[in-house]
Amino acid sequence: MFRLASDLRVYLHREPIDFRAGINSLAIVVEQSMGLDPFQRAVFAFCNRRRDRIKLLIYDRSGFWMLLKRLEADRFHWPRSQEAVLLLTMEELHWLLDGINIAAMRRHPVRQYQSVG
Repeated sequence: MFRLASDLRVYLHREPIDFRAGINSLAIVVEQSMGLDPFQRAVFAFCNRRRDRIKLLIYDRSGFWMLLKRLEADRFHWPRSQEAVLLLTMEELHWLLDGINIAAMRRHPVRQYQSVG
C-alpha cells in the first residue's frame, strides 16, 4: 500500500467532481471552491459521483502530484457532513483508501490527568 508522510494535512472535498479534471483544474478547485492554498504542504482528496475513484493532489516543492485510485467492484465510504471541506488526519485518509468507513470509527477520548497518584 502506498503511504504518505504523517505530517501532511488532509483536506477532503466532500462534493463529487468531474473526473476529467487534471492537475490545473484540481488546483483551481482547491483555490476557488475550497478557499485553500494548493501549494501548501497538504493532500487534497476528491471523489467522483459513483464513489469508486479517488484523486489526490499534492504539491512537493517542485511540482504537483496527482494520484488516482480506482475500485473495480466496491465504493469508497465518503464521509457525510454539512461542511464543504473536511479536515482529516493522515491515518483517516489511509483508512478511507483502504475501504474503512471513518464515520463508524471511534477513538478513545483524549484524557488529561492532573497527577499519577
